[in-house]
Amino acid sequence: MVTATLSSCTPSTTTFPLTYSATHLSSSYSSFSANITTRYLTLGRARTTVPSSIRSSLRTGNANLLRVRASSSSSSPYSIEKETPESQRPHTFLRESDDELSPNTHTNSTGSSSFSSSSSSSVRARFEKMIREAQDRVCLAIEAVDGNGKFKEDVWSRPGGGGGISRVLQDGTVWEKAGVNVSVVYGIMPPEAYRAAKPVNADANSSSVEKPGPVPFFAAGISSVLHPKNPYAPTLHFNYRYFETDAPKDVEGAPRQWWFGGGTDLTPAYIVEEDVKHFHLVQKSACDKFDPSFYPRFKKWCDDYFYIKHRNERRGLGGIFFDDLNDYDQEMLLSFATECANSVVPAYIPIIQKRKDMPFTEQHKAWQQLRRGRYVEFNLVYDRGTTFGLKTGGRIESILVSLPLTARWEYDHKPEVGSEEWKLLDACINPKEWI
Repeated sequence: MVTATLSSCTPSTTTFPLTYSATHLSSSYSSFSANITTRYLTLGRARTTVPSSIRSSLRTGNANLLRVRASSSSSSPYSIEKETPESQRPHTFLRESDDELSPNTHTNSTGSSSFSSSSSSSVRARFEKMIREAQDRVCLAIEAVDGNGKFKEDVWSRPGGGGGISRVLQDGTVWEKAGVNVSVVYGIMPPEAYRAAKPVNADANSSSVEKPGPVPFFAAGISSVLHPKNPYAPTLHFNYRYFETDAPKDVEGAPRQWWFGGGTDLTPAYIVEEDVKHFHLVQKSACDKFDPSFYPRFKKWCDDYFYIKHRNERRGLGGIFFDDLNDYDQEMLLSFATECANSVVPAYIPIIQKRKDMPFTEQHKAWQQLRRGRYVEFNLVYDRGTTFGLKTGGRIESILVSLPLTARWEYDHKPEVGSEEWKLLDACINPKEWI
């Protein structure tokens, strides 16, 4: 029997070489010095290739995207810009050039304009406003339920633009650990990422076509994992994100792409059917406001994504998960992501209020710790955002905020057939339709 306490440390700045092949991006995110072939991904109905190194980073809710300083030489070192701690939250992490200043923009005492996302109309600005409001709303609800615990807040920025707000409540009355992070970041997408997206005309002489340069990208997201103390109170994870490429206007053939991703999922140690049904009904209600096909489609996607292959089981009891969404109207998808984020509190907090004070035994706690071990296994082995961040020197405290304070592993543990623990494991192996 092993009980492990999980902790983290901050890495130093890393510099490493990246090289590109002639036909595909070959950047090492599995090993700092090795080259790997990047798989091509399909974005909705627009068949656009984007490197998985960029795409996988979006799957971490804190969007640990790294701005790489571009160089024309494949043998030149590429260095990661580390974050800089900030003492205050800015009105926005967006660059002023991201949006035209509205007539409501005010002028400060020095005569320069002060930019606020609340006065902007771009999707970038409205998405940032949405995720920061969602962070405030969820944190207030978490503190209210806990009664005593308060969030510790870290604000950070990057020299190339953007930044984020990390909030963690730890060792509270109700919560073992609760993290709610937002980030708005910028980066550089290598030209190979979009050359394949819009290939040169077959009739053209490829040697005479000017190759486009690196393409800037933008990503914003909110991510949260909430681990309660009571074994009957389930863990919740949610994240919602938005991504854009922003190709230079004077570059021929440079595509401009965008997509949304995200989801909300429940991970209990014990099944309380009324709680699971309530949670899924709220997800379905949010989806049905936009498209009745969303819930069954995204529910299955969630079950498939949170699969622990080496255990042949899911991490939890699902919810919704989606990615690559750009095959619907952009305004509709922005509203959909907003609705999903707004549904977090009504989907989850009523469950916690019912279960936080339920009596439990040491056996119940030990089972919860074993299931927390599964949570750790998925996040460190399979979650693409977490593994990307760990291998590329992202902000380690934000990357590992999803992990519980403690977890447990027992050798060859098998719950008794028919027990409450067995029922949970069976539901993780064989996903169910809860509504």
